[in-house]
Amino acid sequence: MLLRDDHEVTLLLDETDWRTMRHAARDARIESDFRLLTFDIELDWKTIGFLARVTEILAGAGISCGALSAFSRDHLLVKQDDLGNALRVLGNYVAELC
Repeated sequence: MLLRDDHEVTLLLDETDWRTMRHAARDARIESDFRLLTFDIELDWKTIGFLARVTEILAGAGISCGALSAFSRDHLLVKQDDLGNALRVLGNYVAELC
């Protein structure tokens, strides 16, 4: 995934792809050890606040995340070290979120 604005270019790559192209971005700032959480719920465009509620739950547990939205599903990047805790905390809200 490529995101570009007036201040930076952000690439979200899996490690295999990064190893293939890292020579082209020698000065890149790298963050690693993320896991992608995909919410397997097809969200209608009229849905309001789903991702806000999910990130509120994680914030309450002290877990930081990066949000990504596709056309009909939302995803979060969570650090590998926080993955178990994130899944446990979100598991307590499955009925509410689904």
